[in-house]
Amino acid sequence: MRLGKNIIIKRKSDIMKIAKIQTALLLLVAVVFSTGCQKVFDIKPKDTLDQSQMYQNVYDADAAVLGIYGKFMGLADRYIILNELRADLLDCTQNADENLRQISTHAVGVDNPYASPRPFYELILNCNDVLENFQKMRVQKKMTESEFNQRYSDIGALRSFIYLQLGIHFGRVPYVTSRIKNVDEVKNPDTYPVIGFDALLDSLINFTEKLPYKELYPVGSNLNITVDGYQTQKFFVNKKVILGDLYLWKGNYQNAAINYREVMETGTQGVANGQYYSLYKVGWDSNGDVDHYISYSRAGDASTLIQNTQWRIMFEQPFGSSGFDREWVWVLPFDSKFNPENPLIRMFSPIGGSYTVRPSQLVTDMWNAETQRPAQGGSIPYDARGLLSTKQIGGQPVVMKYLYNYLNFNSLLPVNPLAKTGKWFLFRQTHLHMRFSEAANRSRKHRLAWGLLNSGITGAFPAPGSDVTNFHNTLNEAFPFNFDARNSGSTGVPFYRADWYRNIGIRARANLVDIAVPASDSMLNIETNLIKETALENAFEGTRWPDLLRIAIRRNDPSFVADRVFNKLIRSGVSSGAASTARAKLLARDWYLPFKW
Repeated sequence: MRLGKNIIIKRKSDIMKIAKIQTALLLLVAVVFSTGCQKVFDIKPKDTLDQSQMYQNVYDADAAVLGIYGKFMGLADRYIILNELRADLLDCTQNADENLRQISTHAVGVDNPYASPRPFYELILNCNDVLENFQKMRVQKKMTESEFNQRYSDIGALRSFIYLQLGIHFGRVPYVTSRIKNVDEVKNPDTYPVIGFDALLDSLINFTEKLPYKELYPVGSNLNITVDGYQTQKFFVNKKVILGDLYLWKGNYQNAAINYREVMETGTQGVANGQYYSLYKVGWDSNGDVDHYISYSRAGDASTLIQNTQWRIMFEQPFGSSGFDREWVWVLPFDSKFNPENPLIRMFSPIGGSYTVRPSQLVTDMWNAETQRPAQGGSIPYDARGLLSTKQIGGQPVVMKYLYNYLNFNSLLPVNPLAKTGKWFLFRQTHLHMRFSEAANRSRKHRLAWGLLNSGITGAFPAPGSDVTNFHNTLNEAFPFNFDARNSGSTGVPFYRADWYRNIGIRARANLVDIAVPASDSMLNIETNLIKETALENAFEGTRWPDLLRIAIRRNDPSFVADRVFNKLIRSGVSSGAASTARAKLLARDWYLPFKW
C-alpha cells in the first residue's frame, strides 16, 4: 500500500461492498494493518483505484488509519536502537556492524542509515496527506462528525509522537504540516526552515491540545474490535499520554500530571471490580498473572523465584487477557502470518536472529546492586527483574522481553522457528506512574512521588491506628494530586475501600526495599531515583535516552547523560579513548544526530 497522494488499494468484490458489510471491514483491518506498506490484494493493475476513488466512506478512512500504523511498525527497530543503544542499558554484540557501533559510541557518520530522518518524514507526510483528506471527507459529509473527530485525532496524535522523536534525536528539525509531493522537499530550508526543540514542543502542544477527540476508540466501533485473535484497542496511540509527554518535556508539570492522571483513572468507572481498582493503578490482585509481582513460592528462597507467571508473563500474555490489559497502554503486534517480519527478533535473538544488541554490563550491575525486601531467611541481594528481562543463551546475555512469544521460556528454543511472532512495546502503566511522579515531584508533591515509586500511597501516608479517615490519602491536594487510597481492613471503623486502596508502588511490586530520601535534597534525589527505577523496570522498552536527555536539559547538567554513557562503554570493553571522546561530546551538549538525508 502506498499512502497519501499515491495511494493504491486493490479490491475484489467483497471490498467493493465494504460500506455495507461490516465483516468486510474485519478482513481489511487484518490485512491492511499487518501488511504495512505492502499492496493489500495482489490482483491486476486494471483493478487499482486512483485517488479520486479513495476516501469515499468511513471504511476507506479506517483503511488509511491502519495503513499509517502498518508503516509506523517499520520504525520499530530504529525506535529501539535510537532510544536504547544511544543510552546506557543496551550494548553492541560482536555481530553488530559499524553503523550500530557508531550509534552506541556517539560517533555517528552522516551516512549512517539509523541516523537518517527520512523514514520519519515519509511517515509524517503520509499523515499529512491522510489528515487533509479526512478534512475533505468531513466537508463532503462522507464521515460523521464523531467519525472524523476520532480518526483525525488519532493520526494527528501519532504525528505528534513521531515529531517528538525527531526533536529528541535531531534537536532542530523542519516542522511540516502540509501535503507535499516529494519527501526530498523537506530538505529545502527556504521552504521548510528548521526550528529548535523548544519551539517544536510549543507547536506540538498547540496542535495536539486542539485535537477534537482524546479518548480511546469506543468499544464496538470499527477500530476497537477483535481481529484474528487481536483486540485492537491497544494498537492506537493514547492522546493523553502524548500530551503528558509533551508537557513534561516543556516543563509544564501541572498539565503533564493532569494528562497522566486522566489515563491512570481509565478504569475508575462502572462496577467496582479488579479492573476498577487495578487498571493502570499498579494495584495488587489475587491473581499473579494480573498483578505481575516479583514473588517466590518459598519466602526468602531465591531458587523458588516464580518465573512462569507473574512479572515476566506480561511480555508473553496475549492481547485481551486481563493481565495484559491492566499493564499495557500502547503495544503493537508482529504476526508471522503477515509482513512486515518482526525486526526485533532479528536484533535480539541469537537463535533465528542476528543477535546484534545485548544488555549492557551496566544494567546488569544496576540490577545486582539492589536488595529485595526482608523475608524469613533473609534478604535476596539483587533485583529479580534482571533475571526475567534477560537470559544467558549459549553463554551470551540476551534481552528477552521481545522474545517471549518466540522462544520457549524454559527450553530457550523457538516455539516454531518459522513463526516469529512478537510485540512492539511502546507504553505501559509503570511508564505512566514514573512520569506522573516526575511531574508531581517537580510540583513539590515529593511524598506522593516517593510513595508511587516505593510502597504506594498507603505506604507514603500510613495510619497510626485503625481509623484511616485522615490517612492513606492526599485529598487535601487539588486535582491531579488528590488520591484516595484509604483501606480500613475488614474490621476497620469507619469502613473504607477507596479507589486507590490497592496501589502498592513500583518497588513494592518488584519486592525491593524502599529508597530512603534525605531531607536536604529530596526533589533531586527522588527525580534521580525515578529515572533509575525506570531503567530497572522498563529497560530496553525505548525510553532510556529520552529520560536521560530530558533530565540533563532540565538540570542544565550534561553529565547526567554523559557519565552514564561513558560508564556503559568502559564496562563493555570499548577503548578508554573512544569512551572519553563520547563523554566529552555529550558534556559539550552535542546530543543530537546530524540531520542528513
